[in-house]
Amino acid sequence: MNRIIVTILLTFLGATAFAQDSTTAVLQKLTDSKQFDAVIGQYAPAPERLSAAALYYVGYAYFMKQEDDSCLKFMDLSIAKDANDHRPHFIKGSTLNYMQQFDQAIKCFKAAIALKPDTAEYYSGLGDAYYNLHLYESALENYKTAREKNSPGERPFLMVPQVYFSLRQEAKALEALHYNTTKLPRGSEGYTKSWFNIGQIESLSGNYDKAETAFLAVIQSDSSDYHAYAKLIQVYYHNKTYEKAKVYRAGLYDAHKQGRLKENMEDMFCFDQFKWKDKSIQAFERYEEGSKRIYNKQIFYVLDSIGNVDFTIQTEYSPISVEMGGPKYILCGSKGGTHFNYGIGFNDDVKYDDLKNTVINILEKRYKTAADNK
Repeated sequence: MNRIIVTILLTFLGATAFAQDSTTAVLQKLTDSKQFDAVIGQYAPAPERLSAAALYYVGYAYFMKQEDDSCLKFMDLSIAKDANDHRPHFIKGSTLNYMQQFDQAIKCFKAAIALKPDTAEYYSGLGDAYYNLHLYESALENYKTAREKNSPGERPFLMVPQVYFSLRQEAKALEALHYNTTKLPRGSEGYTKSWFNIGQIESLSGNYDKAETAFLAVIQSDSSDYHAYAKLIQVYYHNKTYEKAKVYRAGLYDAHKQGRLKENMEDMFCFDQFKWKDKSIQAFERYEEGSKRIYNKQIFYVLDSIGNVDFTIQTEYSPISVEMGGPKYILCGSKGGTHFNYGIGFNDDVKYDDLKNTVINILEKRYKTAADNK
């Protein structure tokens, strides 16, 4: 449960209706310095002695510690003493959202909005509750309202296209993403994500020139977005503009050497995707290089109609072939526990169109295997 997306209201919402007694002042300082354990340890044991303001701060400490039941307890105590402050209603609603009690959360966000209708986060929280209840039109209304308030943050901008996707209104989602690129700060995470999603949509729609523009915008915004490098390479391979792909391929290899690539890009990257009959083919390239042992370099994953890997065709580095003066890579395949050797060799200077056509010929069973083993 991530509380970072909830902005600390104490800094940005100005003066409150609470009397700033000495206890409240101390609690505010502890909260501002994120000493939540101290807040709980010193003030939670005797809630009956605390003002509504102090109860709020203790509840907020529990909120940040992700102790939901205790947070709700203190927010309720605060509201019982003074129901006219917007903050306890908001934090209670946010906690109920995390607890997936969305119907109850809606009531809290509406109460917060009634007390302070100019706060963007309250509309975003209400939008989240509606979205999780699949009440997409109501969610959309509140996210759009949040966008128009002061200091809306990125969330409502990102959620508007997400709602349109959920409504299967792709054209409006694309329009909303372009709107984001005009409103969010250049270089911000939301700006970068919006361009990336534009690239994804345009790629899937076959608009590769527009996809290229979008992924270039991602990289200009964040040069370490290596997923955009791979997506851009795929665009260039689809367009057969292989020279353009070289600089981004080199960038991925350099990032790999420096240990910057994580998770699904740590070992390899997807450089092409294409269809063959009812199957999708995803072509990956591994970063591994060397001359001592066998390894796969390019791997063509053949997916069935539901997206599962049926089998692979791969170029395998062959130390024995190199030692005997033969090609560097041998085209092989794998299905289940069976390994196939097609007896076809390639070197690093192979043209991709030739390699791809050979893979397709294997799929069409125009080549027989030279050797099989399990």
